[in-house]
Amino acid sequence: MRDEYDIENLNPRKNPYAKKLKQQVTININVTTINYFKEMAEETGIPYQTLINLCLADYVAQGKKIEIAWE
Repeated sequence: MRDEYDIENLNPRKNPYAKKLKQQVTININVTTINYFKEMAEETGIPYQTLINLCLADYVAQGKKIEIAWE
């Protein structure tokens, strides 16, 4: 083995999946919403966090805007 390695030149290729990486965040979601996605997860066999991500990704892909009406 070498005493030192040139790490930067070991793998000069960029990660082709870098744009698809996920970022962990902490958000507060009401219990009703979480329960809804957990029920869907049981029906579909897809983890509820993945379902939430899919819903949000679809919302973004369609360019939807949030409509808020305070009453």
